[in-house]
Amino acid sequence: MALLTNEPRQLPRRDFLKKTLLGGVAILIAGKHGFASSVFVQARPDSKIHGVQIGVITYSYRDMPGDIHQILKYVVDSGISAIELMGDAVEEFAGRPNDRSQVAAWRASVSMDKFKEVGQMFHKAGIQIYAFKPDALGSHNSDEEIVYAMNAARALGSKVVTVELPEDPKQSARLGKLGEANNMYIGYHAHTQATDTAWDTALSQSRYNTMNLDCGHYIASGHGNNAESLLALIQKRHDRITSLHIKDRKTKADGGQNMPWGEGDTPIKEILNLMRTKKYKFPATIEQEYDIPTGSNAVLEVKKCLDYARKALG
Repeated sequence: MALLTNEPRQLPRRDFLKKTLLGGVAILIAGKHGFASSVFVQARPDSKIHGVQIGVITYSYRDMPGDIHQILKYVVDSGISAIELMGDAVEEFAGRPNDRSQVAAWRASVSMDKFKEVGQMFHKAGIQIYAFKPDALGSHNSDEEIVYAMNAARALGSKVVTVELPEDPKQSARLGKLGEANNMYIGYHAHTQATDTAWDTALSQSRYNTMNLDCGHYIASGHGNNAESLLALIQKRHDRITSLHIKDRKTKADGGQNMPWGEGDTPIKEILNLMRTKKYKFPATIEQEYDIPTGSNAVLEVKKCLDYARKALG
């Protein structure tokens, strides 16, 4: 029979050590990264749904303060486990000069240590950086800047850099050649110039030239584009697509507006289920562009998009 006592009950040594260790790790994370609101570690996000990886692009949070730690918090709070990371916050963290005239020289000589640190930071939070989009891949940028962008992407843990589809085929040929030399894919993003053949020249120039297909822009562009042609293009070019951008837009005939998911003409459900059925490995990137309702914010709207994707995929 146990004796009654006023002494506090002692935890077994094993349980005491376990609780102490977990509490210490949580406090260290909260202190170093500033995104933990309590001493408990936040659950790792998971936005892979039936094999379909839902991601997000940094641009979705453009109306919110945007240093690298804040962006990481937004992504975790959104429940997203993969990102197309744009360049500004990463470069600022790595010490990019404020004087734009000094940026090219800085890029040509900067250490990759800070980029590796960012990659590790996101990895530890459960987030894959699947693409890097710095403002360093244009025709005005030097070869050294372009190689820097590719090295930075690799340090972040990515095999893809993304950039707007050039009008001059000489630039896509140049990028493809540098991609071959540096084992880095270039994903070309198109706006309303998108047609079924818009990427053909770039894709023919190098196997490292790929598509970053924006499904919303495609639908809004006119040119005879519609839901059926978009799904056919994805199936035709699936082996040359490194990522999709998903947004809901009206057709050009209906005004082309960005809409909350489910209210536009982009066949989002059909796209996601095509990816599931065909087991396509490229991610579907949430790009939140519609007007944020009063009382909401970008994180809440990205979460709504993710919830829509979950329901669409069953």
